[in-house]
This record gives sequence, structure tokens and C-alpha cells, in this order.
Amino acid sequence: MILSISGVILLGIIVFLFCRKDGLKPMHMVVCALFGFYLAGTAIAPSIKAGGASLASLLGGLKF
Repeated sequence: MILSISGVILLGIIVFLFCRKDGLKPMHMVVCALFGFYLAGTAIAPSIKAGGASLASLLGGLKF
């Protein structure tokens, strides 16, 4: 649960920065949010979640 909340916050910040700096219009932001919302209800959602968890695990294992 913590990973998904952190991911939502991170992606929200990225979308906000795109909106402010790169000219992403608010309507585009709404469409992106709706796409993500509806994508979460499809059969591919578990694969996306597993891929995100795998990427987070990979990034968490990096040592600098």
C-alpha cells in the first residue's frame, strides 16, 4: 500500500511539473487521469502493478 501511495504522489508531481513547465494543458491532465483510472479496471492491471513493483524493487536495490 505504501508503494502505491508513493507512486501516486510521485506521478502526480511529475504530471504537475509537465503541466507547469512543458505546456501540458489541464484537459490533457484530466484525460491522463481518466485513462489511468479506467486502465486500473482492466485485465492488464495486475501485469502493470507487477511491473511497477519489479521496477521499484530494482531501483530500491541500487547502491550508490
